[in-house]
Amino acid sequence: MPDVFKAPKDKEETHHLRKVLYKDLPSSGFNPLGSIMFCPENLKFETMDSNEKVVLFLRKHWITNIPWILMSIIMFLVPVFAPSLSIFDSIPDNFMFIFILIWCLISTAYFLESFLTWFFNVYIVTDERIIDIDFYNLIYKEVSDANIDKIQDVTYKMGGVIRTLFNYGDVMVQTASEVPNFEFLAVPKPDKVAKVLQDLRIEEQQEAIEGRVR
Repeated sequence: MPDVFKAPKDKEETHHLRKVLYKDLPSSGFNPLGSIMFCPENLKFETMDSNEKVVLFLRKHWITNIPWILMSIIMFLVPVFAPSLSIFDSIPDNFMFIFILIWCLISTAYFLESFLTWFFNVYIVTDERIIDIDFYNLIYKEVSDANIDKIQDVTYKMGGVIRTLFNYGDVMVQTASEVPNFEFLAVPKPDKVAKVLQDLRIEEQQEAIEGRVR
């Protein structure tokens, strides 16, 4: 167990010491497009308690966006080259315009859906609990959470050249809550994320032993 968590401390001091202990994790101000943020200062979420501190904010590594970004570029380029193809020579201009308009709308919808799915599917770790926010569309999302003291096991896995090169992987959290398993998929620095979760669990156990209340 890290020395930073051995002695009883108030939340502000512990929060500061975490930054020192995990100084290799990005801990600057909140970046809306970041894939990993450690102790972001200005981050708030819907169910956040007044005395709760965000320790980790995670979403899928930015490299996972490359396939849909490339597909979006190809889709947006189709109307540029389509009129020059002989297959469209017999199509009246009015119909061609409608086709291009519909295609652009479909391409835009695909781009926005892909971006919003990446942007709003996030994992949050606070000093009290873990939260998994699954975004399905603009009118439906699913939020699951579990207290830190419910964590039973934390494992991570990395495999393949791309994941190793860009240092991202999956973190699996087994809990004793209603949702038994949390999966942080394709997150950056999975070894560090697992270490933070393990340390938070040990800290929570130490607090229970010492009878300290948050």
